[in-house]
Amino acid sequence: MTRVKGGSLPKTRRKKVLKEAKGYFGSKNRLFKTAHEQVLNSRAYAYRDRRQNKRNFRKLWITRINAGCRDNDISYSKFINGLNIAEIEINRKMLSELAIDDPASFTKLVNVAKEALKNGKKVAKNTEKPVKEEAKTTSKETKESKQDYSKMTLAELKEVAKTKGIKGYSTMKKDELLVALK
Repeated sequence: MTRVKGGSLPKTRRKKVLKEAKGYFGSKNRLFKTAHEQVLNSRAYAYRDRRQNKRNFRKLWITRINAGCRDNDISYSKFINGLNIAEIEINRKMLSELAIDDPASFTKLVNVAKEALKNGKKVAKNTEKPVKEEAKTTSKETKESKQDYSKMTLAELKEVAKTKGIKGYSTMKKDELLVALK
């Protein structure tokens, strides 16, 4: 039988790897084997660092917000808590931009957060919410009593067990929870 050569495929594959390895130091940009190893590692590092980058930016934003808060005599955690109580939803990226570029508006937000912390829990418009929540819980309880627990996940079952006041639900397995709920 005659020999069949690989054709141009191996050459194009190697060229592709060497093109991707352009700019690497030493033999990593010239020799296929070392270049291929380095390209594989580089892809793994890039994948890892795309996720790491999100964490780094969040740290940076929190640091900037904290610096702006310290200038206004409040800690970062109290400021964020105050914004939550005042029901102001603004992400940390925008808060850090405000702290850097527009300190006057950031100071207004700090004052709103301080005022919300002074007034305590939710503001006056929330006086009706507990009544609505009670009505919702009773309707939820009737739905839950009719629900098929076997189709629920473990986390959902634990949440139902918590609301029903079953003791030791956190250490139970799914089948034990199903028996306890029925």
